[in-house]
Amino acid sequence: MTLQRETAGYLPGLRANEVAWQTLTFKGQAGSVEVAVPVLTEAQIVALSLRVRRASRGYLKSLTVAQIVDTIDQAIHRLLDPQDPWRRKADALLPLVTGYDAEMVRLGLSGYLKTFRKPQLQRFLAEDFGNPQLLDDFVPRIKGGFSKAFGPDVAVHVWAGNVPGLCLWSLISGLLVKSGTIGKVASAEPLLAGWFAQLLVEIDPGLADCLAVVWWKGGDAAQETAFFSNADLVLAYGGNAALADVRRQVPVTTRFLPFSHKLSFGLVSKTALDARKALKTAQQAAYDVVRYDQQGCYSPHVFYVARGGKISPDEFSRYLAHELSALEKKYPRRVLSLGEAADLASWRGAEEIRSLAPGGPQVAGEGDWTVVYNASLQALAPGALNRSVRVVAVDQLADVIPLLAPHRAFLQTVGVAAAPRELFEIAEQLGRAGVTRICALGQMTSPEAGWHHDGRFSLLDMVQMVDIDSSAEAAAETLAPYVD
Repeated sequence: MTLQRETAGYLPGLRANEVAWQTLTFKGQAGSVEVAVPVLTEAQIVALSLRVRRASRGYLKSLTVAQIVDTIDQAIHRLLDPQDPWRRKADALLPLVTGYDAEMVRLGLSGYLKTFRKPQLQRFLAEDFGNPQLLDDFVPRIKGGFSKAFGPDVAVHVWAGNVPGLCLWSLISGLLVKSGTIGKVASAEPLLAGWFAQLLVEIDPGLADCLAVVWWKGGDAAQETAFFSNADLVLAYGGNAALADVRRQVPVTTRFLPFSHKLSFGLVSKTALDARKALKTAQQAAYDVVRYDQQGCYSPHVFYVARGGKISPDEFSRYLAHELSALEKKYPRRVLSLGEAADLASWRGAEEIRSLAPGGPQVAGEGDWTVVYNASLQALAPGALNRSVRVVAVDQLADVIPLLAPHRAFLQTVGVAAAPRELFEIAEQLGRAGVTRICALGQMTSPEAGWHHDGRFSLLDMVQMVDIDSSAEAAAETLAPYVD
């Protein structure tokens, strides 16, 4: 078994021998990797934050948004090139670090990176700003006056590591609004953000001091206080308890954008359940379950399947089980921790006990997956993750809506297989219930560029709008040197 060593992070202005390092060890079937992560002193944190702030003001904010888009686009095309050294490193090491199947990581990373190419970024900007020139200059408003969007000088991003590459979303968002960025990598995946930072600096050396990638042990109050007190904006991803801890460390005058765990599910209409369409629908649903083993907020826990189609909900559950079995051979599930394995065994054991009672569920699963079928309506609830999913029969999709009220604060993505009229009818009801994203089955784990993350604006929420009132413009005219 080969042992590889890698250094995480990106620390402008700090030499390696000036920094203390902690080693994280990751082991997989193909080998193991030791990753050195930086542990900074309070003085180093203050100096690093000041360095990023100065570069943000002096260089990043002098660029046009089009120039920033071009730089990101070049970096993304480098990472999409299978022969590029950075991409080869990602393909080799991310499966070792995350435990996910190498082919799943390769395909998933490519699909994800495509959302950050130039055309997609332009849509992203247009979605939030309408006129992206708002980030470059004061732009006339229809009602009179002018407005400009200013990104923070320093934003601290606290990233989660449950899905490879998620850090890029907020890192790129920060760059688009011309914000200096300090990103804290997760212990579960500490590498990709630092690589991306280094790649950006290769393309545009002027960005060298505009961003930093750091690490600290979760819950380290001293480190968090030092970083957050030097930030204008803090973004954090994680569970509710972790986010509550972060919130307590963020100064009351600093804007805080939390992104907590969410609950997602699928809906299958009878129109998707004829002999020709049902298999394809099951394939799409299975892919949503398998991709990154349901670790994302957008991964489904339950599929509600309507009766009345040529394929019954019971038969659909068997189709889904067959597809999960097939995908297991193509994309093996990662090795679970002892805690994860225990949680999964406990969940499945409870379902098997329930199956012994009259009218109880049917439990299927011979490999690293489990499908539980319920013929009667069941409340929406999280499963055990790691390819464990519930299929519930309903008379009509609208029967699901009353089940959503207890989870309103946690709802996110719903994958829907339905005809157009039914799609928009159910979408109206889902939106009222608190769902923030509706997509096709098979696309639940692949949000489009510019989606409204948890119903909010990825870019607009990061900026401060500055208005020049029409009164100021009119008053200025009276003081112009050409006025008689």
